[in-house]
Amino acid sequence: MLTHFNQAGAAHMVDVGNKNSTERTAIATGSIKMLPNTLELIIAGNHKKGDVLGIARIAGIQGAKKTSDLIPLCHPLGLTHVSVDFEILKETHTVVCTALTKTIGQTGVEMEALTAVQVALLTIYDMCKAVDRGMVMTDIKLLEKSGGKSGEWKAAQ
Repeated sequence: MLTHFNQAGAAHMVDVGNKNSTERTAIATGSIKMLPNTLELIIAGNHKKGDVLGIARIAGIQGAKKTSDLIPLCHPLGLTHVSVDFEILKETHTVVCTALTKTIGQTGVEMEALTAVQVALLTIYDMCKAVDRGMVMTDIKLLEKSGGKSGEWKAAQ
């Protein structure tokens, strides 16, 4: 059942007013593949625009905080925690981003985690596009969520 549509088929914001406030968490991931030289610039930290991963981390956190401004039917949330981390896979010239979001509230934080990942990856692209316009963002997905009526969920391996 698609909850963002009413019985008449019109889009609406879901009423979460009667739901219990619980601790809610979500973890999302995604990756950006690039040329070997681009990855070396990021690793060396001597990209002319600055610390690519440091700036992307801040952008991802900011993106999580702005999710309801970007996704029309998302509820604005009081996030209690956002972390954005990166793993470098040299053999595939890839940076993997993982975001963890938390809140205590009446609705989940999956969209905030997914937004954090996407904004962080977009920031990497933006900072490195002058040397590599062919970068590809891929495998953006929710890994797990907890809290609320539906409880725990983990992506199939």
